[in-house]
Amino acid sequence: MNRKEWQITLLPLLLVILIDQLTKHWAINLVETFHLIIFQIKLNLNQGFAFGLFSELPKLLRTVALSTGGVFLLVLYFLIQYLFSSSSLILRGAMSIFIGGVLGNVVDRINWGFVVDFLIIGTDSMHSPVFNLADLFQLIGFILIVYSFIKEGEHFWPEKEERKSFWINKKFQLKYSLILTGVGFALSLITLTFCYTYLRISLLELPIIKGTTAQSILHSFILIYTAISLIFCLILFVFGKIISHRIAGPLFAFERFLDNLLDGKPADLKLRHGDDFMHLEEVAKKIQDKLSNSK
Repeated sequence: MNRKEWQITLLPLLLVILIDQLTKHWAINLVETFHLIIFQIKLNLNQGFAFGLFSELPKLLRTVALSTGGVFLLVLYFLIQYLFSSSSLILRGAMSIFIGGVLGNVVDRINWGFVVDFLIIGTDSMHSPVFNLADLFQLIGFILIVYSFIKEGEHFWPEKEERKSFWINKKFQLKYSLILTGVGFALSLITLTFCYTYLRISLLELPIIKGTTAQSILHSFILIYTAISLIFCLILFVFGKIISHRIAGPLFAFERFLDNLLDGKPADLKLRHGDDFMHLEEVAKKIQDKLSNSK
């Protein structure tokens, strides 16, 4: 994407976070319940995830895990935006709205250790769970993502695809992906060692935390951190596979162009949007022109 497309894509993300945080800073001072048409406005401090999930975990671990998960999704969001070859601003904007909603709740957990919910749909006898605008933005973003895939599916899965395989040069691509994954694994291991040691010493030295509770927190931390690290390494492998495809693909296409040229079957070289070595198209054109002029 160019700079303008990045600006258009990131604008909904920033607006969603801003609107969500402004409404939450207003709602956190509520002391009474208000009724507005089909809505009830009532303050609720959600200690867990969506609909109170994971609220049974210790507050320290819950806040760290859910906040880290939100930042993890933000990193994944930027990777997808960078790798995604389609120019569909609907899909890009939808992802921004969805991630903006996720980050709105992440900011709550970092600042307060809980999420500020204050909206209810329905009556006293029949109503929805308590939610906030960030939850609503996540739902809207998800619906728009599904809509864009349905409406613009041909842009994501074109019927005519010349370069179908992602393993164009398997040896090079596999090596590239494994190196990238190995670097990610090494960084995860270093971070795990630091975080675990720091957390363990801090917990055991706090007089208010008993030994069994500290061990339980450390055990949960290891499980959650391991899961996040494995998913991150898997994403790095896929990321390396796609990036290496953008490197190996143009070279493969250029080799095929030269073979066709030597066989007397000249054809224009066309690379994919987002490929590296795009200048090879100009090189191929110059070769064709020079051979044509020499005849």
